[in-house]
Formats: sequence, C-alpha cells, structure tokens
Amino acid sequence: MRVLAVSHPVFGQHDAGWGHPERPARLDAALQGVRTAPVELAEELAPEIDRRLLELVHTPRYIDYLQQVCASGGARLDPDTAAVPASWEAAIRAAGAGPLAVRRLEEGATDLAFLAVRPPGHHARPSTAMGFCLFNSAAVTAAMLVEQGYKVAILDWDVHHGNGTEEMFEHEERVLYISTHQYPFYPGTGGIVDMTAHQGAATILDLPLPAGTAGDLFRRAFEELILPVISQFGPDWLLVSAGYDAHAADPLASLRLLPSDYAFMASALVELMPPRRTIYYLEGGYDLDAIAASVSATLAGAAGTVLPDEQQRFRSSELAFATLDAVKEGAARVWDLR
Repeated sequence: MRVLAVSHPVFGQHDAGWGHPERPARLDAALQGVRTAPVELAEELAPEIDRRLLELVHTPRYIDYLQQVCASGGARLDPDTAAVPASWEAAIRAAGAGPLAVRRLEEGATDLAFLAVRPPGHHARPSTAMGFCLFNSAAVTAAMLVEQGYKVAILDWDVHHGNGTEEMFEHEERVLYISTHQYPFYPGTGGIVDMTAHQGAATILDLPLPAGTAGDLFRRAFEELILPVISQFGPDWLLVSAGYDAHAADPLASLRLLPSDYAFMASALVELMPPRRTIYYLEGGYDLDAIAASVSATLAGAAGTVLPDEQQRFRSSELAFATLDAVKEGAARVWDLR
C-alpha cells in the first residue's frame, strides 16, 4: 500500500509553552511511526491553506485575530492553548495538508494519506481556539469536500470529544460525525445525543465511555455500531481524527487501547470506503512511545497486516458495555443495527 505522509518542519516551531504536553517531540514520534510502518511511503510538505477554505468553518474575525496575535509575538489564548509567532504558519499549513492529500488521492498517486501535523484541530471552534487547537484541519477538509458535492464521514477516536468538529457540522446532513471518547472528561461535551433532535442530528453519533474502557469494547462498538452506521451513510470520503491519547500509556487520560486495537480499527475501515478516499489526521496523544507504536500499527492495519494481540490485554467494565448498549438503542431509531 502506498501512503502519503504530509508534514512540515514549521510544525516543530509551534510552542505551547514550557512543560506543555502538546510538544514538538510528538511530531517526531508520529513520523517515526509512519516511517517504520510496513507500507510504501511518499512524503510531502504541507502547503499553506487558501483563506477561503478556512472561512468555510472559521469566522473571518477569528482568522484575523489569530494572525494578529502571532504577528505581535504570541499569547495565551485560553488556559491550555498558546500561540507564538511561528504558530500562524504552523496552523495554516496544518489546515493545508488535507486539501493537498485530497488532490494526491484523486490523482491516484497514493492509496491513503496520514497527516503528521500540529497543532491539533478537533477542539477548535468557529471563532475560538481551544484545547491545544487553533484551526480545525479535518473540518476544513470536510467542508471543502461538501462544497464539491461529496458526503463525508469523520471518525474521531481521540480520547477527548471533538466538540469543535461536532459544532461545525451538527446541522449538516452531508457530514457524519462519530466520536468515541472518555466521559465525563475534557471538554465536558459529548454525552449521549438524541439523534432525532433536529435536522442533521441523525449524523451525529457520540459514544461517551467511562475511564478504564479498553479495546474489547472498541472492537464490539466497531462491529455493532460504528461500521454499520458508516456503511449505511455511504460516504464518499472518510476523515479520521486519529488521536492516540486513548492509549493505555497516555498520561492525560484513562482509556486503555493498545497498538493492536488501532490496527484493528484501521483494518476494519478499509472495506467501507472506495479506494483512495481515506485521510488520517494526527490529533492528540502525549506518550511518545505510544504515539510511534500506534501510528505504525494504524498504517499496518490499513495495509492489511494482521498484528497479534498484546500478551497483556485489558477488560472493559460492565458500565462501558451498558453505555454502548444505550447508544445503540438510540442509534437504532435512525440506523438499521439488526
């Protein structure tokens, strides 16, 4: 399998502050994972995004504000999120990686794309930076594809709920947003949703999981919920917000995924999509070894390589499985889950 890896040296110059978990070494770890995966690799530099595409999901006033903050030396944008002068270029190139990947996939030059970008994006709201995120890179690509007439599925397996992405598409029937995340947890959103609440609600599916949830639950959720919903939605493109902070070793969260779980999820998605229509975006993940191993496992799974399960596996709680059953019950009002 041919994989396009998109990154840029400027991503390493974005500095969220001394001791901050969203640090440049995360990018090195992700690229290590990409380069050790059993795939044929091509690498390209992320270009700057066309401002018009940014404005599909972010307000002009916010874009101007962030540019001015960076030009004036940077600032702390919220208690968790900061910008320095290089952050502007990093953010617009992170957002520009997706449109480049779309072009390369449409040209047939590659089979799949992995975007090793930072800062991450899925907490960024239309007019606000949040949760380490400046611009919502996956959302920019999704909105561009919708503008071109495509249907898009976004699967967000970061340990935190992608509140920014959900907000941007909560009334958009051409975008399916599915999030698996620890709950209750930052950012406090992402509880079980009423999928019949309003126009577009049927395409928002949140799976809020208690601390300690492991790969056994994720595998069942994929087979009984996530894969059937994506299949019935029938997307033209799949964008994966691939955070690796649900890994058992991550210092900021308490889910218990392992590399073989990421391989399983990536492998399971292959049969759902047309060829050359899947893009992975690096989101969270703060243990460097876990990032490298999990990125490599993700690409291995996508390439059809079967990874054996780890000797030490974790088991999810009864509460986790009860939560999955509750989400399935609600989703069955909209989707056929028999």
